[in-house]
Amino acid sequence: MPAPGIEEVKAIAEEGFIYGLPLVMCYTANYEFWIDKTSAQYKAPLGQLYNERRVFTPKDTAVITPNSDTPYSFAFVDLRVEPQVVSVPAMAKDRYYAVMLCDLNTFNYGYIGSRATGSDAGDYLIAGPEWKGETPPGIKKVFHSTTQFSIVLFRTQLFGADDMPNVAKLQDAYKVQPLSAFLKQPAPPAAPALDFPKANAELAKTDFFEYVDWVLAQAPAGPEEKEIRAKLAKIGIGPGKTFNFKDLSLEHKAAVLLGLKAGEKKVEEQVAAMGKKVNGWSIGAAFGDRDFYKGNWLLRAAAAKAGIFGNDAIEAMYPMTRWMPDGEVLDGGKHNYTLTFPAGQMPPVNAFWSVTMYDGKTQLLIDNPLNRYLINSPMLTNMKKGEDGSLTLYIQKDSPGADKEANWLPAPNGPIYMVMRLYWPKPEAPSILPPGEGTWKPPGIVQVN
Repeated sequence: MPAPGIEEVKAIAEEGFIYGLPLVMCYTANYEFWIDKTSAQYKAPLGQLYNERRVFTPKDTAVITPNSDTPYSFAFVDLRVEPQVVSVPAMAKDRYYAVMLCDLNTFNYGYIGSRATGSDAGDYLIAGPEWKGETPPGIKKVFHSTTQFSIVLFRTQLFGADDMPNVAKLQDAYKVQPLSAFLKQPAPPAAPALDFPKANAELAKTDFFEYVDWVLAQAPAGPEEKEIRAKLAKIGIGPGKTFNFKDLSLEHKAAVLLGLKAGEKKVEEQVAAMGKKVNGWSIGAAFGDRDFYKGNWLLRAAAAKAGIFGNDAIEAMYPMTRWMPDGEVLDGGKHNYTLTFPAGQMPPVNAFWSVTMYDGKTQLLIDNPLNRYLINSPMLTNMKKGEDGSLTLYIQKDSPGADKEANWLPAPNGPIYMVMRLYWPKPEAPSILPPGEGTWKPPGIVQVN
């Protein structure tokens, strides 16, 4: 079979970038968390549940747009040999929690938690793509990952700094263990040791397709992937292949690099166009399972780029903005702003809501004198309301003064990126659902002269 021509190589590399970006971002984050013991982001060995006894701060840089509302507990599990069992304790009805099951395809293939399964204790099975066993006794539900490895991501609501000991008790009751251990049976023979290629954000740029190769080897193709995988195979990318950029001719190298650039541009354009603009906020649904994406790799890539490991719309909605309602870019170095929720028009949720501030350039949390990265509904009791019952947030880099500081959301000295989070949004009106079409709309940001 003749090698593809230069134009075809460029086109395949472009499509390959769009298809592969979430896989590479997911692999890189998980490599830093579970494999690379020298990484500042390292959490615990593969398969071990790790509990963060705190919320995320500007020091957390492995994942962009992290939430700082819910201390995370997470594990990265190997499903090659046997399923894993996730066990959760009984939860107080007023404390929201969610366990998101996300695989290397960045498909959210299942949920356990307040919304999805209720507040009772329970044991749940997560199985790999090839598992065909019987559901063991005592298991409430079986979830199927589309890849041989999966992230199990717990979010547990924190009511305030003094609530952390209560969250820690719940985290200690969470469990992730192999099925054999749950059944108190001998473990099956171990899976072959894997060579995890070294990864970080810099290497992800230069060794992009090597990571795609690795992930695809752990991810049996879905029916909607046959076509893209056949194209990638033409330029030596896929399970069992090792794409070697160094071996390409100069022309082919140039074509691959041009393709990657073009793919990146398309993803950035899609992020900007994602969702529907409502009062300057972008509202859409970008996360879901295989059936949600239906082979729309550009939407999947844009979702990862906007904030990888986000929730399905039904679990949480994320209006995000960099703009005033007229489209002017928000800049904390140039202006002060306010965000006002009229009386009785707070975000409509069954759980809680928040507004988080990020650096517009890096999408990471920002250092500030209050160590306050967000304002959320549990903080309302300490905040000042207007005489008409409205709530105004002061969005600026410097303190608005002692009398207004309770309502201050510190901003960067430069471009602003803000994300609202509505956990377990109310499905009935007024609602933010369906995304972009809901009866509740986030208020626009106002520049203060």
